[in-house]
Amino acid sequence: MVTTKEKIPSTAAIRLLKAQGVSFIPRPYHYEERGGTRVASKELEIVEHEAIKTIVLEDDRRNPLIVLMHGDREISTKKLARHLGVKTITPCDPKVAQRHTGYMVGGTSPFGTKKGLPIYIEETILDLGKIFINAGRRGLLVEMSVQDLVGILGPHTVNVGY
Repeated sequence: MVTTKEKIPSTAAIRLLKAQGVSFIPRPYHYEERGGTRVASKELEIVEHEAIKTIVLEDDRRNPLIVLMHGDREISTKKLARHLGVKTITPCDPKVAQRHTGYMVGGTSPFGTKKGLPIYIEETILDLGKIFINAGRRGLLVEMSVQDLVGILGPHTVNVGY
């Protein structure tokens, strides 16, 4: 378990949340390469469905976008491509994703990205009261309300999870 004396890094995401006056609780954990939300939820003793992944994708014209998805679900890129009216959607190369967001893969936050990217949210996330989402560094989530996330990001809703 994490002690409250642990220093929380000042990432672009944390700075944005503070500037917006959002109430959040930093939730640091021991990051494990390729562990994802499974490891984070186990370490933080939270439900993986409430741990939200920030995935950077791109369309067939290489336009980047972000999808917010439940930790225990995957994204149907075919459904997303149909929804967006493009031929294909593919995962963004990690180095390209970092150039767009300013964050390393495994620490990508939808808050405070380097470039303004369109953000899509799985509609069932809106049914949750609170979520746990990356705060801009590997091994750091923030616990916050879904309403605050929507208020800051204004994401488009999609139904592309499975």
